[in-house]
Amino acid sequence: MTNSRLRVFPAISRNRDPKQYVGELMRVAEFADRNGFEGILLFEGNDVFVEPWAMAQHIMAATTRSSPLIAVNPVYMHPFTAAKFVSSFAQLYGRKVYLNMIMGTAVSDLQGLGDEQTHADRYVRLGEFVALIRQLLSSPRPVTIEGQFYRATNLQLRPRLPAELMPEFLIAGQSEAAQRVAKETGCIKMQMLPPDLDHGLDAPGMNFGIFARERSEEARQAAKARFRDNPDDRELLALTVENSDSVWKRRLYEGQSGELLDNGYWLLPFLTFQADCPYLVGSYEEIGAKLRAFEAKGLTTVMLDMVADEAEMQHVRKALVASGMF
Repeated sequence: MTNSRLRVFPAISRNRDPKQYVGELMRVAEFADRNGFEGILLFEGNDVFVEPWAMAQHIMAATTRSSPLIAVNPVYMHPFTAAKFVSSFAQLYGRKVYLNMIMGTAVSDLQGLGDEQTHADRYVRLGEFVALIRQLLSSPRPVTIEGQFYRATNLQLRPRLPAELMPEFLIAGQSEAAQRVAKETGCIKMQMLPPDLDHGLDAPGMNFGIFARERSEEARQAAKARFRDNPDDRELLALTVENSDSVWKRRLYEGQSGELLDNGYWLLPFLTFQADCPYLVGSYEEIGAKLRAFEAKGLTTVMLDMVADEAEMQHVRKALVASGMF
């Protein structure tokens, strides 16, 4: 049994109903707060129903320990504004937050916002964003920088953030530019769950969902009943992939059938636009053993897609507990 603790950030499965969005987020956030999860993942984008910083405050006000993982895209916000939010949450709630640094959104949305930077340059901007926000939060002196995208002269954020409340930064991306920025900035690199589960694990963070039951066959039957194949949903994903320059999304999409593999890897929820990642399906003990194997290869952090249903969340918790790292 390992003494390591796995940091888990649950995220709700893709929701297309704005009337249910906040309720589902709060259901998962409150469950996470009661059961030892680090904090819920909050998405960003033109199609997200509630601005993630506003949702983070709503969640922190309703929970006792949750540290949200907030998606941040430089196309929507200046580093000073993000730093001000982080500092404000620290003063209001005495808690840190985590920042999921992203630069991708739909190509049509970038065009609508007038952002004409190349894929590579958007990652340069992302790296500068991380560097500036870190300096603003930690420096006792005014900050002056001269970057390609950000310039600041004697810019200071007051008060300076205590070291224990400094945010941690995550980067999810599979392109060479994403890998480079993650290395240069020291951000936690995230990757998608690989199909063979044993190879291709080269990051401390991973993104996937869990569908678990007491027995493996029961889990597989329940998963197929919950996530059904649908040609209209597959077509919807095809349209989003066509409207994206995301490397990881294309790699997941191209040449995949959605078959539930013998090892529990299942891509159908992604291919039918019901989730943003693959799923791991199996018994509590099977999934617990796989998590222990991932931990032995350096896994520390998980973005975990979850169905916003109390019974399903309890099944996920049992699988995490079976790993001995949660």
